Amino acid sequence: MAFTKTFKSFLINLGIMAGPSLKISDFAGFRKVLDSATKIAVLTGAGVSAESGIGTFRGPAGMWRTHNAMDLATLKAFEANPSLVWEFYEWRRSMAFNARPNKAHLALVEFENKCIKENRVFTLMTQNVDGLHIRAGSKNVFEIHGSLRKVKCTKCKLVYENTDVPICEALRGRGDPEKATTSDIPISDLPKCKNCSGLLRPDIVWFGEILDDNVLSKCVKALEACELFLVVGTSAIVYPAAGFAPFVQDRGVPVAEFNTDPISAVNFVFRGPCGTTLPEALGIDKE
Repeated sequence: MAFTKTFKSFLINLGIMAGPSLKISDFAGFRKVLDSATKIAVLTGAGVSAESGIGTFRGPAGMWRTHNAMDLATLKAFEANPSLVWEFYEWRRSMAFNARPNKAHLALVEFENKCIKENRVFTLMTQNVDGLHIRAGSKNVFEIHGSLRKVKCTKCKLVYENTDVPICEALRGRGDPEKATTSDIPISDLPKCKNCSGLLRPDIVWFGEILDDNVLSKCVKALEACELFLVVGTSAIVYPAAGFAPFVQDRGVPVAEFNTDPISAVNFVFRGPCGTTLPEALGIDKE
């Protein structure tokens, strides 16, 4: 991947940085830093969407029928049984498309609009694939792991948006985690490319696959330029995202974490649901 040299070298030397002075629930102190920052970057994870009813792979929703969800989110699983994987993703798409953005999503939108008016730079990077940031109205968004609203042809590689539920007639009524059926839908009846009729797959970066270099490069540029970094609703244990906060701290830039169970050594920590702590920290009043 075309990482910048500084970020590349930092990933190689992770662990050399001492932890900062921790400030828990210091809304006033955080607001002073926030108000003075001209370039703000945000990384969000599954915790942001939890209040919209979307579970996480590593939480109680990590099982689908008798399968570990993480085992289905792989190219190997798709090649072995595309019918099973598409049933799983039909369920995930339906859940995501029927979910509504919550107060955390909306607070980020309102803050981004405030930044635009004040000629400040706001960059939102998300590990989520549910598209709720986009639907909420966020503009400068980088979806690191892809999106459920997009599909990719396994033959011609065309990527395009598709929010149909069901995505094809053969998947109608399929995917319910409580009603397991034999996943035996013929490949000929699974979602097909509008361009070449090849088999479609979700445009998701599955486990074991390489992140989009263009998207990641834009994220790194934001990390190298930001004056404040927010980590929202993510444990950030998967690289390269796990290296984002330490990299920013190594530059001497403050980091704030919003999570129900913060685990990082950062400058500011806000414990609790993101839909509660984030609007307050950003100065956004949401009823």
